[in-house]
Amino acid sequence: MRRREFIAGLGSAAAWPLVAWAQQGERMRRIGVLMPGTESDQEEQLRVTAFQQGLAKLGWTDARNVQIDYRWGGVDIDRMRIFATELVGLRPDVLFAGNTTTLAALQRATRDIPIVFTLVADPIAGGFVASLARPGGNITGFQGTEPPLAGKWIQFLREIMPGMRRAALLFNPETAPYAGEYFRHAQAAAAPLAVELTAASVHEETEISVGYLYHQAGIYTGRILKGEKPADLPVQQITKIEMVINLKTAKALGLTIPETLLATADEVIQ
Repeated sequence: MRRREFIAGLGSAAAWPLVAWAQQGERMRRIGVLMPGTESDQEEQLRVTAFQQGLAKLGWTDARNVQIDYRWGGVDIDRMRIFATELVGLRPDVLFAGNTTTLAALQRATRDIPIVFTLVADPIAGGFVASLARPGGNITGFQGTEPPLAGKWIQFLREIMPGMRRAALLFNPETAPYAGEYFRHAQAAAAPLAVELTAASVHEETEISVGYLYHQAGIYTGRILKGEKPADLPVQQITKIEMVINLKTAKALGLTIPETLLATADEVIQ
């Protein structure tokens, strides 16, 4: 083989892996995830699974074409801030925040890296976005349950317990600084029913089935990885609310659930 042909052959061989790599897809991308719970929490793992399924819908698979770095802040504000700084230091393509507190920590750590959030009650009042339709910065995501829904909670409780005279709204002041708005709506519904409502500050996380929002947030994250900007992705509000009634728990509490309420429930746990 002549020298020129040999060199040309080497050049083609050297270029082949690069061509194959390009055909297989883009470079390995990176996502930083800051969760509000603990890694051992089964409910949190279900949310992570839902998030990954949302990513997979757009072709992003952990350890194949995207690397996902998780940090678990629990309910410790200082810990969340440390982890937020740590994740930003990894220079991910997108960051994901699991609730209001984790979002605040990530916003404090960066104004450049795109951030997708979920379970934020009022992203405008929180100073995270300019508007729902046009967020305007590096942040977008999915709003949690809106404050007016708190009035419905009181009405449902009264249907279950016609003789109810007192009720308490539980919230964690460290992770739910927006609780005041929920209390205001709940109190407006409680007053005509002669129900005395009190605000009860607690420091334990409550479990809510919110996998759907994590799934949708995974899709948003995948869209940003494909080039869309968070400033152009509207903040989505909840369009799907389910009512689940646990009859076993109700029986243990000595409660009788009205048939009218059972008929409107999305799921009844026997």
